[in-house]
Order: sequence, then structure tokens, then C-alpha cells
Amino acid sequence: MANVVVVGAQWGDEGKGKIVDWLSERADVIARFQGGHNAGHTLVIDGKVYKLHALPSGVVRGGKLSVIGNGVVLDPWHLMKEIATIREQGVEITPETLMVAENTPLILPIHGELDRAREEAASKGTKIGTTGRGIGPAYEDKVGRRSVRVADLADPATLEARVDRALQHHDPLRRGLGIDPVDREALIAALRDIAVELLPFAAPVWKVLNEKRKAGKRILFEGAQGALLDIDFGTYPFVTSSNVIAGQAATGVGVGPGAIDYVLGIVKAYTTRVGEGPFPTELDDADGQRLGERGHEFGTTTGRKRRCGWFDAALVRQTCATSGVTGISLTKLDVLDGFETLKICVGYELDGARLDYLPTAADAQARCTPIYEDMPGWSESTEGARSWNDLPANAIKYVKRVEELIECPVALLSTSPEREDTILVTDPFAD
Repeated sequence: MANVVVVGAQWGDEGKGKIVDWLSERADVIARFQGGHNAGHTLVIDGKVYKLHALPSGVVRGGKLSVIGNGVVLDPWHLMKEIATIREQGVEITPETLMVAENTPLILPIHGELDRAREEAASKGTKIGTTGRGIGPAYEDKVGRRSVRVADLADPATLEARVDRALQHHDPLRRGLGIDPVDREALIAALRDIAVELLPFAAPVWKVLNEKRKAGKRILFEGAQGALLDIDFGTYPFVTSSNVIAGQAATGVGVGPGAIDYVLGIVKAYTTRVGEGPFPTELDDADGQRLGERGHEFGTTTGRKRRCGWFDAALVRQTCATSGVTGISLTKLDVLDGFETLKICVGYELDGARLDYLPTAADAQARCTPIYEDMPGWSESTEGARSWNDLPANAIKYVKRVEELIECPVALLSTSPEREDTILVTDPFAD
């Protein structure tokens, strides 16, 4: 038995959805352990496209148990709409195939309203670039011990008490931002209505997963976003509101750290970022435009155009260390087809000194300039390659140099959005 954690090793959008779907065929359980519906995964299976935001990627695979863990913040209204959409595409989703942890905090409408009001009130240069879906405020309520959690929906008295505690905090904030007070009765009524739909999926996930482990079942732990958006180790403050790195997988579903046998980092063959924040290798030229067009770089959730740049080996080496990555899945290699020369960032220059990591302080990050190493490109197509023999010599050299620079081996290589177009080097689920 081997249990695998999948994490994005850049700023998200690395192609985790395809890889998780590819791995889910080998897993018995797929467990989402952090984030909210601000992240999106696009799966392409037999030509059919599935866009997931709250649901674990395993739901499109029959015979698997999908789990939303307590490390997630969950918008129950969005979840039910997403379930309805996926059902319309012919996927069966029932309480036997999907479980939601009873201790999962809920995203309420007041969280999205607060999120958007704060972003609108922020001055230029201080905007975080959130999706406005209430993720951050919901996590704030969690650590502030004023969340409404899934289990609270089952008892009317508890639900009212939880809402009252939350409003003691939110109403003064809303007044300061010029937002009308919360309609308490309407909020409670909405929660009671959604409880009828959500509670059948509620379960003691920690107990179920520990029983699955004892029974020898394989668990795939699925994260959202990327390690460079981690609340502690990302490019703060332009980060998400949760821990994204692999260590969160255990906490986010209720298993011990010994449950993690392999950490697979998903790494794009170049670099992209959505929203604000530092990006040392960003390209504002024809090469950046070309990467964006060839890679179809638009956010699954927001539709926002992604910023594009050369591969940053220094950053990926850093995230491989903080997540304890065992091996990487290198995605979108085919997007680099046709470039005469490719550049890889191997470190940074800061005030005359050379660094092999991105410093923590925001002002220092802003002053870092990338140090590049040139690699020869290739004119042949790598799209759809399914073996090393299908790859041009220079593409193989590029992959091998990436391995050397990030100090981590390539376990899988993805050459198109289709799940079959994957070169397997090491099976993460191998015992």
C-alpha cells in the first residue's frame, strides 16, 4: 500500500486536475485537504471536459470514494450546483461516493460580501487579487472560532448560536466598510434549507479514512492552488488563506503524518501566475505572449489571463524542500515546442549578491532579478508523446536539466491535456 499527496509546486494552474485524474485510477479514495472553490481543475476524459472547483477530481471515476476534508472551507450552495452540473454530464454522485467532513467550516454569503468589499476598498498596490468568493474571511472565522461548520446544520439551536457569534464579528466590520447589516433570519433560513441537501453527505471523515488505511486501501490526497501561494511559505501577502504544502494533507483530513508515503509535486515546464504579487521570471514580450497563447493560460475559476514566464528552478527547488517532494510531474512540455532558445532561472541577484532562493521579505523579492541559464530549444512536436523515444533530444536534455536544478526526479511527464498522453517514469503508488 502507498498513499500519495499531490501538490502544486508553483503558483497553481500546473495541471493538477489531469494528474490527479490519472492517478485516481490507481487509488481507492481521493481526498481534498485544503482550499475552497477559488481553485479550479479541468479534466479531459474521452473528449469530455469536466470543470471542478469544490469537488475532488476523483468524482468522475466510478467506484471511488471522494472526500472533502476539514482543511477545506466549503460553500454549500456552490457545492450543490456543482454536483448538479456534474450529474448532468452523466456522473453519479451519492453519499456513498462523496463524503464531506462534519467539521468542515462553511463559506457563508457574508464571507463573499466581505471579501469583495475589502478588495474594492484596497488601494492600488495593496490588492491581493482574490477571487472574491469568501475564502479568506471563512478561514479567518475558522481560526477565530466563530465558524458555522457542517455538523452545526443538524441542530437548530446550535446553528442559531453559531450564526449569532459570527455576526457579532461581521456586523461591525460591515458598518466600517459601508455594507448593510446581515439579515440574520434570512441567513438562518438559507442554512436550514441547504442543510437538507448537504447533511446526507456529512461523515466523520477522519474515522472513515483511518479505517480505509487499516484495510489497505490507497488514498490520494489532493491539494488546490500551489505551494507558492501557501499562507506561510508563499509570496506573502499575495497568497491564499490556507496551508498548501504537503504537510497540510494529514491535518486537512484527520490522519497522521505517517499516512503519507509519496509526495508528487506538479510542475509546469514554464511558470505562470494569476493575480498580484512578485514573479521574477515574468515575460512582458513576444515570448510571454506565445507561452500564454500556446498554453491557453486562462484561469479555470476566474477566466483571468495568467502571467507567463520562463521556468524558475530556484523557486521549484524551494517548494520541493518545503513540501518534501519525492518526485515531480512535469506538465505542458509541449507548449515549449518551437522555441529556438529556452531560459531557466537558476537563482537571483539581489543588491549585488547571488541567492539560490527567493528571500522572504516582500521588498527584497521585488528587487531580485533572475539569473538565467540558456538551453537549446527544439522544432519537433512533443504533443501527445507517450514514451521517451517520442521526445526530441533537446527536450530530454531540458527535462534532465530541470531535474538537476530542482534536485528532484521527474516521475511523470505530461505532453497534452489528455490523460493518456503521459510518460510514466516512476509510479507514485508503487509499494
